[in-house]
Amino acid sequence: MSALTLICPGQTASHRYASALREGLRGIPCQIVTSLAGPPETHRLLFAVPLDESGVNHGYYDLLAFLRTHPGVLAGCVGGIVVDGTGDLYTKAAARELALAANDAGCAFPGRPLVEAVGSLSNFTVQAKNAGCNLEAAYRLAIRDLAERILGFSPPKSEKPKLLALHASSHRTSNTLALWSGVRERLGDTCTVTEIGLRNGTVTDCRGCFYSACLHFGERGECFYGGVIVKEVYPAVREADAVILLCPNYNDALSANLTAAVNRLTALYRTTSFAHKAIFGIVVSGYSGGDLVARQLVSSLCMNKGFYLPPDFCLLETANDAGTAMKLPGIDERLDGFAANILNCLRQ
Repeated sequence: MSALTLICPGQTASHRYASALREGLRGIPCQIVTSLAGPPETHRLLFAVPLDESGVNHGYYDLLAFLRTHPGVLAGCVGGIVVDGTGDLYTKAAARELALAANDAGCAFPGRPLVEAVGSLSNFTVQAKNAGCNLEAAYRLAIRDLAERILGFSPPKSEKPKLLALHASSHRTSNTLALWSGVRERLGDTCTVTEIGLRNGTVTDCRGCFYSACLHFGERGECFYGGVIVKEVYPAVREADAVILLCPNYNDALSANLTAAVNRLTALYRTTSFAHKAIFGIVVSGYSGGDLVARQLVSSLCMNKGFYLPPDFCLLETANDAGTAMKLPGIDERLDGFAANILNCLRQ
């Protein structure tokens, strides 16, 4: 069996956290480190971060600083994350912050790469019921499952990948679509590209149907609210090898129509695995905050919906007035690199 590098920053750890890791990883060879000073010895990584009641772990922040200042240090790595907290807050925020930093450093993540343990472990209620065990046992089983998926992860490749681009912008004024046009030009005919624009007035957001209703429509390949999401987006997602979200930063968040599209994927997710589909993003901010939008993509589509996260999945740029994105210093080189990374991740 391959070995894991278990990265456990800081000293704040409960008996529950230590026991869950010990039992969940029993029989799996692990090299345990508390920090990184360079590339890890193995390329299969499990970050295990305990948080105190304030949601803080100083060793975790040292790790975050290292990853953010050493691009490429995790090139070729596949990772997962365990976060253990003492309350109901801060665990997901820490996880998606770490996932983006590690991804920018070159680490890929399989779909559903997070085992999150809130203080009460109440977020394991469904898993415990399904497995016929108590909450702590469900926590240990989730760690085991994640470790095995990290060790076995191998992203699929295709001779001519199918790429779906989703946006809700105007080609006439959008810096985000201008950058996408540059990427698409560089991809040439190496991919089959489908582009869907989600215009205002065409997308109804998810309104929270009962699980049974959502499953019923999902089994039919539909959603109660119908429209462009069912007619165009669902079939395109089923066929796609990768989905790229083209995201202008609206108030440090995804635009309303893209948020609705992500929410409406739930019915399709009930019956369709996204585990072999990659997610990419282009995020353009007028002033700042692009990393906040990128973290939304990580948590909503990778952690929740199960798309896998290729290394360096997101192009983050800052441009305000229309047309300025394509005039940014060094933008051609960054577009070259982003397009090359898409092809490297998806093509045989």
